[in-house]
Amino acid sequence: MADNSTLDYYNERAELYAQSTVNADMSGACDEFLKMLPDDGAILDLGCGSGRDSKYFLEHGREVVAVDGSPELCRIAGQYLGREVICCDFRDYEPAGKFAGIWACASLLHLEAGELERVIARLPGYLVDGGILFMSFKHGEFSGIKEGRYFTFMDREGISRLLKGITSLEILRLEVSDDVRSELHGQEWISVYCRKVSPSYSSCQ
Repeated sequence: MADNSTLDYYNERAELYAQSTVNADMSGACDEFLKMLPDDGAILDLGCGSGRDSKYFLEHGREVVAVDGSPELCRIAGQYLGREVICCDFRDYEPAGKFAGIWACASLLHLEAGELERVIARLPGYLVDGGILFMSFKHGEFSGIKEGRYFTFMDREGISRLLKGITSLEILRLEVSDDVRSELHGQEWISVYCRKVSPSYSSCQ
């Protein structure tokens, strides 16, 4: 995380945060992601929070490795999923194998811009050829502390700049949508689906 206050926020409010997000309907984005994935291989849920999306993927027949930086959220998600959740900072996580897909929903946005670039540049190495990376960010141009957490917002231009030098990622879909939680309608999110390709054939930049 960009600073300890973000992890402190999630550890201190883990139960409330999990309750407020576990029933948020992300099925549309999850289904789109699942349709894009190669036939075989596990999903890395990078920043699993309550475990909501990991559970959805498991229920749809995919093996999942769930990771989060908050020990308290890992405990809650582990109970919810009935399996171990790896507690690890995004910047330090090194998987043992490769994944069909990486799901980073509202998680990498807690990294500062420089850290964000370095972490994302590593992610294609965690994917099989043809694997899918999903990321979502609050939409806008803000970076800094907001409501007790560090955020890096993104817009279309920011996403393009972020991925410009990563020639092994091809953007398949980029969209802006409203928050799925009714009480937060008006908060926009930007989501990007990318596929790992041979750098010589990448057409995203």
